[in-house]
Amino acid sequence: MSAQELKKALRKLASEKKASASAWFFKTGPGQYGEGDKFIGVTVPEQRKLAREFKDLDLVEIESLLQSPFHEERLVSLFILVNRFKGSSQRTQKEIFDFYLANTKSINNWDLVDSSASYIVGEYLLDKPRRVLYSLARSKNLWERRIAVIATFSFIVRGESKDSLKITELLLGDKEDLMHKAVGWMLREVGKRVSREVLIKFLRVHYSTLSRTSLRYAIEHFPAETRQKYLKGKF
Repeated sequence: MSAQELKKALRKLASEKKASASAWFFKTGPGQYGEGDKFIGVTVPEQRKLAREFKDLDLVEIESLLQSPFHEERLVSLFILVNRFKGSSQRTQKEIFDFYLANTKSINNWDLVDSSASYIVGEYLLDKPRRVLYSLARSKNLWERRIAVIATFSFIVRGESKDSLKITELLLGDKEDLMHKAVGWMLREVGKRVSREVLIKFLRVHYSTLSRTSLRYAIEHFPAETRQKYLKGKF
């Protein structure tokens, strides 16, 4: 199997109507976060199926897909990497982790990040130093910053919140709405999966610098009355 064969398989499933809808949904217009991204119109379930069928593509072939101007080709390449990472040897996982970080310029939309960052970067770093996440969090590249915070979801599901909260602190002044949403999402998960008290303590300290979007996401699972108090600053 080759990347070229996978591209042909994707095009057999292509839909101009779906491509147009995706281009609108992922904000590909001038000045928008996905400016210039191209779609051929293939659904995510169809891409996941192809990723399983082409699971044995080598990294050279995967890299050619990841560097494609077409969104679906990049996404399916990441599905292949995620699938391969699971259950692989430590050597293979390191190879995939290094490959991923070397190609972050191609992981350039929120769904690409969210479908891969925690499953590769987060999982790899579970028992390792996490300095790379702090470097990514300080990046000028929006998507590298999003990788940093989304990767910590792997820690959160295991009851860890320290790095998630520290990275969130680094991102409190971020001007991008997509980062506000990512930060709020991870805070919400800390409250849900680790401890609501930990989240409440964080909110008390950082309430004044947390964006309204992040706050709304973070308190989503609070009782309605409590949410209103937070939104009014009367908690």
